Amino acid sequence: MPTRILPAGADPDAVRSLVTLLSQLPDAEPQPPVGDSTQLVDTLARLAAESVDELPEVVVVHERIGPVPALELIREVALRFPAVGVILVTTDASPGLFSAAMDSGARGLVALPLSYEELASRVQAVAQWSTGVRRHLGHGADVFGGAGGTVVTVSGAKGGTGATLAAIHLALAAQASGRTAALVDLDLQTGDIASYLDIQFRRSVADLATITDISPRVLADAVFRHDTGLALLLAPAEGERGEEVTDRAARQIVSALRSRYEVVVVDCGAQLSGAGAAVVEMADTALLVTTPDVVSVRAAKRTVRMWDRLQIRKAEETTVVVNRHTRSTEIQPALVQRITGTALARTAIPANFKELQAVVDAGRVHELDSRSSVKQALWGLAGELGLVKAGEGAHRGSGRGSGGFRRRKE
Repeated sequence: MPTRILPAGADPDAVRSLVTLLSQLPDAEPQPPVGDSTQLVDTLARLAAESVDELPEVVVVHERIGPVPALELIREVALRFPAVGVILVTTDASPGLFSAAMDSGARGLVALPLSYEELASRVQAVAQWSTGVRRHLGHGADVFGGAGGTVVTVSGAKGGTGATLAAIHLALAAQASGRTAALVDLDLQTGDIASYLDIQFRRSVADLATITDISPRVLADAVFRHDTGLALLLAPAEGERGEEVTDRAARQIVSALRSRYEVVVVDCGAQLSGAGAAVVEMADTALLVTTPDVVSVRAAKRTVRMWDRLQIRKAEETTVVVNRHTRSTEIQPALVQRITGTALARTAIPANFKELQAVVDAGRVHELDSRSSVKQALWGLAGELGLVKAGEGAHRGSGRGSGGFRRRKE
């Protein structure tokens, strides 16, 4: 059986040379190359959704791939697609880089300029390893159990739009439907998830920032297990410690969570940090919460344009959620969509703070009455986004909201 090899790199000339050499290898079947880290992960995810047997045995990553650095990309591929062997192609073949690549999950390293013999030897060894792993793990569905969970980021167009409340209830809806769910507070200086849930905590996301290899045990030590079953990774109590969480650390932390939980919801707040930008970029779904007023909608448009300029996320890949919606307001969701140029969530969250005031003041937002129109809408949004198990009726006791639990069509 031919060995399927997927080349990945941003330099067209380097990739062309790599594909030429790969096509000369015996029993090799090079796939169409991908040009960046996002395209690579998306391609593997699409193939994995069909079957593990559709995945290439070998992925060859050029050192100058971007926007995610090569070693971080290798770590994510190794976590999400453990039966795929990754080879790093690099000009630096030093023992230090070799060790770092192996720690990240690479199965081999090939030095530039490329040598046919070295490349052939590495590809053959990695392909044999990949085949052996798949044979040992058996049916393809078992290979991906727990790996490659859905990541949803929730950002506010400005402060006070309700992003944190939305993030909490999206995660609660996923957990209640039978999925394992984690909620991360990446609003590093002003995060309020702990206050909304009235909890005291010792560990925070900052405690994972300097750890290069986040094992399941290390992750479990940092996570707070809430009474609802939610796994919480909270913002540091000392806001200045937020600076410890770099974009690299954020990618690594969220990748580790993604490998352990089916749904990971990240509250990114309203201020863009390097860590928040990195997670918005890698998320499967990026939500931007706004209220239907001129100031907030302008802020949403400003945020969308900034994300686009910084190449974090395109407008059409961002989904706007309208909070505090009323039929009488002049700014309706369709207008918000036209102004921002984004996708629009079909579910709008109604304006009804009276329903929320008691649980917010008590720090018990997870106890919001199931008859609440706000809760029904938020849990309906979770269904619209495909975060709940279809047919599970996660929103027990709800009326109007129960019809919203439908998987998003791909």
